[in-house]
Amino acid sequence: MRISHFFTSKILLSILLVWLAAPVTAHTYFFGLSELSLNSQNKHIEVIHQFTAHDIENAIAEIKQINFSTEHPKYDQYIQGYFEEHFTLKQKKQTLKLNWIGFEVKYGKIFVYQESTNKHRLANLTIKNSILIDTYTKQINTLNYQRVNENPKEKLQGSLTFNNKQRSATIKALNSTVNGF
Repeated sequence: MRISHFFTSKILLSILLVWLAAPVTAHTYFFGLSELSLNSQNKHIEVIHQFTAHDIENAIAEIKQINFSTEHPKYDQYIQGYFEEHFTLKQKKQTLKLNWIGFEVKYGKIFVYQESTNKHRLANLTIKNSILIDTYTKQINTLNYQRVNENPKEKLQGSLTFNNKQRSATIKALNSTVNGF
């Protein structure tokens, strides 16, 4: 009787450990998504980022060597600083100013909103996207971009991928008839 109780306890303990470890092992891939579009009216670049909130928090905690969560008094400031440092746009070797619109955390995801201050083009725009790449070696960031005009021949859209080996990329114009916007 004592032996079977011992084995039953071991089996229950094993099941409990597997159940507790499941959330840890469920997050085996790391990815982020950014959407970059050109506003057809004012020609400002609009950016929306979507990442796993606790991954961003872990990255900031590691960089700052602090315990970091939504309760931290500088939570908003550190989130903004992190995105501004790890995501930049350049045109003709000039860094574009992106206004910080804000962010929200929903369902374990963080959504960050930015917008350029002046008229810009997507063609020949260079993007640096190193969000989470230094923290997670398997991190893959995808940036989808698009500019839609009334003339379908002037449509510019595509995707760029960023990872440990590729931290910046340039949007290439499809043809010379594009007006730059």
